[in-house]
Amino acid sequence: MPSVPPPADRLPDFGSFVRERHRAAGPVVQPRMGFSDPGAMRAGLLATKEVAAATAGTITVDSYTRVGDLRAVADALTAGVSLNGYPIAHHSAATTRDVLAGIPSATFGVQVRHGSPAPFDIVTSLLAAGLNATEGGPVSYCLPYGRTPLTESVRNWEVSCRLLAHNGETGARPHLETFGGCMMGQLCPPSLLVAISVLEALFFRQHGLHSISVSYAQQPSPEQNREAIAALRRLCRRFLPDVEWHVVLYTYMGVYPTTVNGAYRLLGEAAELAASTGTERLIVKTVSESSRIPTIEENVAALEYAAAVIRRWARDRPAPDEPKGAGVPEPGDSQTYLEALRLIEAVRELDDDLGKALIRAFRFGYLDIPYCLHPDNQGRCRSYLDDTGRIRWADLGSLPLGGLVETSGARQVGSAELLGALSYVRREYDRDAIAGTTGPTGAPNPARPAVRISE
Repeated sequence: MPSVPPPADRLPDFGSFVRERHRAAGPVVQPRMGFSDPGAMRAGLLATKEVAAATAGTITVDSYTRVGDLRAVADALTAGVSLNGYPIAHHSAATTRDVLAGIPSATFGVQVRHGSPAPFDIVTSLLAAGLNATEGGPVSYCLPYGRTPLTESVRNWEVSCRLLAHNGETGARPHLETFGGCMMGQLCPPSLLVAISVLEALFFRQHGLHSISVSYAQQPSPEQNREAIAALRRLCRRFLPDVEWHVVLYTYMGVYPTTVNGAYRLLGEAAELAASTGTERLIVKTVSESSRIPTIEENVAALEYAAAVIRRWARDRPAPDEPKGAGVPEPGDSQTYLEALRLIEAVRELDDDLGKALIRAFRFGYLDIPYCLHPDNQGRCRSYLDDTGRIRWADLGSLPLGGLVETSGARQVGSAELLGALSYVRREYDRDAIAGTTGPTGAPNPARPAVRISE
């Protein structure tokens, strides 16, 4: 196993940082921020750190590096073309350490975010720069985004996980976040997202990692979201008893509102969801998500707004002896929990090796992502959005959910209905913004880029 010698300024353990900051201030808020220029990347990290809230820094990697096309990175930078992220495998370790100098601390962790089915160069580069936190997964960074064979992605992630674990023996404990709860999340029933997130976490643990975060992407239905996060936490307690884990919630990953008020209302609801479910970390989105890469200032405004919503929720939440808010499920055998548990157990029964089990699960259709066109995905199951905004199964395909989900007949989902489901959140939140309604968190004045809410 190749080893990357840790620099003297090895950064703090990301998992411990999140746990401590959450205990002190509630959910840690984090942007999706990446710039190709080292100076801009440093400025973005500094601005994130200076937000008056519990924040985490992000170095998002560019798309050329994600697919391993380092020549295209070099050609673009030589031509003066800005990339859509930080080319960590192109810049030297010394350059990245200069970007980070004086920024990470016990109260501000930094994570590298990418999106690669072949992350070895990225992992090697982040370790060489002294970083120890990243994210991804053998399934979630393979099926939705390209045509890399699942068997190849599993092998790549096995090697990268072992590299992370090996280097943790000589420095701060590495941290790995599964993206499994977010893949094509706007059309996946939550039980499938929860199951893949837990299965990828088990894969990480199998290859030596013991500081892990499990993800979930906000869906249109608040009640379904709370049920899913409760199920995810319960399943982690069951299957990861020897792992330090936390939950990370992504603000809605689908087609985003175009209005400022609509975008902030959706973000505010994500912040309330994170606070009310005990979620430790929240990935925010900005007012520009529907059209372009956000600026540093837009990222800061989103972080400040989310943090203000979290503080207001903490101030206004019921006292311990008062009844809980309506719609907050007690931990138990919810539909999402039962479906996710059945999927996890069915996959684990296929092989003791989680990588082999995942490959077989997709081959047999025990895992099947609705509307995903990857060659290793059967594509037989379907989902639909009901009148309340809940995502439900229309056709189970070969998913092992018989007896839990009504299977009296497949429900046909036409192209018009599918397109309507994809744009549902944008349509609903923009309509309310135009009508002047704001929802429970309040939305900002569209003319004001800096957002404030009463605290």
